Amino acid sequence: MFARRIAVIGTGYVGLTTGACLASLGHRVVCADLDRDKIKRLAAGELDICEPRLAELVADGLASGRLSFVATAVAAITEHEGGAEVVFLCVPTPMGVGGVADLSAVESVVEECREHLPAGCIVVNKSTVPVGTAARTSELLGRADVAVVSNPEFLREGAAVADFLSPDRIVVGCDDQDGAEKVAALYARLGAPTVLTDAASAELVKYAANCFLAMKLSYVNAVAELCERLGADINDVTEGMGYDRRIGKEFLRPGPGWGGSCLPKDTAAMLQVADSADFEFRLLRATIDTNTRQRQRMVDKVRLAVTGDRKGSLSHMRLGLLGLTFKAGTDDLRDSPAIAVAALLRQAGAELVAYDPGLPPSAARPEFGLLRVVDDAYQAADGVDALVVLTEWPEFRNLDWPRLAELVRGRVVVDSRNLLDQDRVRRAGFAWTGVGRRGSDRFAATS
Repeated sequence: MFARRIAVIGTGYVGLTTGACLASLGHRVVCADLDRDKIKRLAAGELDICEPRLAELVADGLASGRLSFVATAVAAITEHEGGAEVVFLCVPTPMGVGGVADLSAVESVVEECREHLPAGCIVVNKSTVPVGTAARTSELLGRADVAVVSNPEFLREGAAVADFLSPDRIVVGCDDQDGAEKVAALYARLGAPTVLTDAASAELVKYAANCFLAMKLSYVNAVAELCERLGADINDVTEGMGYDRRIGKEFLRPGPGWGGSCLPKDTAAMLQVADSADFEFRLLRATIDTNTRQRQRMVDKVRLAVTGDRKGSLSHMRLGLLGLTFKAGTDDLRDSPAIAVAALLRQAGAELVAYDPGLPPSAARPEFGLLRVVDDAYQAADGVDALVVLTEWPEFRNLDWPRLAELVRGRVVVDSRNLLDQDRVRRAGFAWTGVGRRGSDRFAATS
């Protein structure tokens, strides 16, 4: 395979994974970030993010000389002899005012680099961006000799390296066929199905995929509520659904709502795209509304479990929260449904203490103003009126539940992830309540 000279601008989850994985495929990669201290740590093989296998790939890339780190985008381009052939833009595109994607970082990098790009270079939008961004990027570049390609990422936090190296598909969009084929060739060793299309279609693929996943999650949460009302069991219902190959088993687990760095901002951005096209995307709007309601529903479950009344007061109740990150296997709190539920519980007057395996108690996070973070689950249980499982960390299943029963004040567990072995928990003396599960205890048990 022909090795390309590649610059990657941005070293977050997407940028660092992209750079390290492309280097592992044999390309020569220079990554850039504005944070000079972060660049020094990365150059020493020290990572700030928790991502399986990523540290090893970075170390291998540094040792082989195929991966290096610099402090400016221009340096990443010019560090290569002859200049970079492909420049990946992996900068943040956060939710802006009204839900529209904030493209200021993309535009800033383009303006900074446009005079330093060698003729024939390809600029690749890897960040999730609205339809029309490739055209806007080309306009800002003002370079007829530089192609702009849309190559959206489909990386799950906690499995980013695996997703990059074993992708379901690779999507490459460009109005210049040659540019699209050159970017697709970077991934040739992966042997994945490749979709070559125009830039606008490639940009829409990422939003359409994420919005569909959000709809699926909101749908299963709604079905779980229906199960509770009808006396059915969501586990049996989703098992029966999941064997249908048209539906599949993924994203059929109910919970406290969806969140993270992608789904909330991408659904909001898709609504903006639809509005700009004079299309009322009612299905997507209902998906978002259902998700917002789900968080309040978890609070109502806690009220019922602790007080015996869905409208009971949580004032001065002490709750132990198990999990704060938006999903297991990551330290990411961005738009975490666990944090959203915690905020509502705190607003209702509850005192909160929490433990999360991915977060050290000393971590300085603004979200921690809501609660106190402790070293382990047993400290989180000490003297509380109920335990609330908010993130699906596997280790919570294997806790010493008889020991926890001796520590708590009220033997109540609200399992918003249906994670625990309810029989084991009950044998320890707890009342257990899940989401959409038949046989959930409806009222508080006391010690």
